[in-house]
Order: sequence, then structure tokens, then C-alpha cells
Amino acid sequence: MKLRVGYILSGTMTAIILLFSFIWTQPDGKLHVIFCDVGQGDGAYVRFPDGRDMVVDGGPSDKIIDCLGRHMPFWDRKIDMVVMTHPQKDHMQGLISVFERYEVDYFVRSDIANVTQGYATLMEVVHRKHIEQKFMTQGEIIRVGVTSLSFLWPSDSQIVKGVPASIASTAGGFAGNVLGAAVGDLNDYSLVFGLRYGSFDVLFTGDADTRVESLYANIPLADEDIEVLKVPHHGSRTGMTDAFVNWVKPELSVISVGKNSYGHPTQEVITMLQRVGSSIMRTDEIGDIAVISDGKNWVVE
Repeated sequence: MKLRVGYILSGTMTAIILLFSFIWTQPDGKLHVIFCDVGQGDGAYVRFPDGRDMVVDGGPSDKIIDCLGRHMPFWDRKIDMVVMTHPQKDHMQGLISVFERYEVDYFVRSDIANVTQGYATLMEVVHRKHIEQKFMTQGEIIRVGVTSLSFLWPSDSQIVKGVPASIASTAGGFAGNVLGAAVGDLNDYSLVFGLRYGSFDVLFTGDADTRVESLYANIPLADEDIEVLKVPHHGSRTGMTDAFVNWVKPELSVISVGKNSYGHPTQEVITMLQRVGSSIMRTDEIGDIAVISDGKNWVVE
């Protein structure tokens, strides 16, 4: 009898814990942006005010899966939208596991291909799971409830310099014999977009840097400044100029970076950001960086 009572109490406590966990993870009307510690690469998880969610880039390994485990509701096995800024390993590789482990509605990306085995594997998973792709360019907007994603780069004229992914991929996977998936650096084709909720803005920049910033940095911003900037190209010396920083004037600058031999982030970039009074946080020093906003006010946790 005592054994049976123990089982009942144990089962009841488990049910209570699961119930409170479920209630705790219900939509709270706030935007949650988590810059994941994925090492030397980019990866972020976004939970929209209505409970829908998004992954932006996947880093160079499966560490993005650990981040999702820490920040997604334990019962949620669906991701509404995955965004890949550009198909290089430090932004792309972890997305293979994301697509394998989660149900994904949309794959939002820059319309540019790569010729690596990692890219071929990623596209095989996307095709096998019949995930719809959306190729975004400058001026296009995606609305998610009361939030919006406004795409500043790449332009149509930039995309035609390379082989679009929509041509390089086939129903059966990836045409690996495509000669030269891009003209110039793949970084130049990175998606750059602003995420807006009320008067709160986050600017995601991928690895777009000084070679292309002048081609979109003259576009009027929704506000006088951006609250949060994902610093371009892990704080590389060529990631941005003073003119770019003065255009954005971020209150918080997040540098997604890990142990590396490139010198990221450089002192030049740190100095530029300090000059405009921006706070700086780095994933290699802090780990996951969570920014939460009600559309007006915001906090870092």
C-alpha cells in the first residue's frame, strides 16, 4: 500500500511540474530574441509575441540544438521559420540538425548557392522533408502577427551576379557540378534584415560587411536608431565602417563569436561601437544572450 501511495504521489508531482512548465511557456505577448552561443559562427532563436518562433542561422556545429533545448518550450517540436543569411558553414551547418529534428514550415534565405558537401546535405534534407523555400531580397517584408522582418539586402542586382539557389538546386537535391555558385565572396550575398516589434528593433546582418554596406545603409530606418545590432561578421575588421555604426547607433551590440584565429572581434570594431555609446556583449564571454521586449521597453537576461 505504501509503495502504491508513493507511485501516486510521484506521478502527481510529475504532472504538476509538467502543468506548470506548460503554463510558464505559453505566449506572454513579448518578443524573445536569444543570441545563441554556437562558437565561431552565428545562431539565434526568436520567439514571437504570439508564440510562433524562428531560428536565424545555425552555427558551425550542433550547438544550436543545445540552445534550442534551453530556450524553446520542452513540448514544442515545431519551428515556424528558419532563416539562413548565407550558405557558409559557420552559419549553415547546424541547420542540418534543426531541419532533421524539428518540423519546419518555411526556409527563408538568400537566393545564392554554394558547392560544398555541407550545403548539398542541407538541401537534401530540405527537399526530402518538402520544406517550402522563400528567397528574399531588398524591400521585401515578412509579417508575423504584430512583428515584421524587413529585408535590406541583398538586392536583385546583387543576386544576378551569382548562380541563384533556385536554379542550382533540383528536386532530387543539389546540382554539385555548378561552376561558381557566386561571383566574389558569399558574405556579399548575406541577408540583412530588421526585426521590429512596436518601437523595438533588432538588426540582423549575417556576414555582410564593408563591401556592400553602402548599398543598403542609406535606407531610412523605422526609428532614429536600432536598439540591438547583431554585429556583422563576428566583429571582423572589415565588418563595418564608422558611417555604418553612425547610421545604426545601436544601444546594444551583440557579437556572436567563439575561439578563433582571425582576431575576432577586433579592437577597431570595439572602438567604433564604444564611440557611439553602445553596450557590447559577446557570446564567447557571456554565453547565450537573451533580449526580451514588450514592443516598447526591453531588458537583457
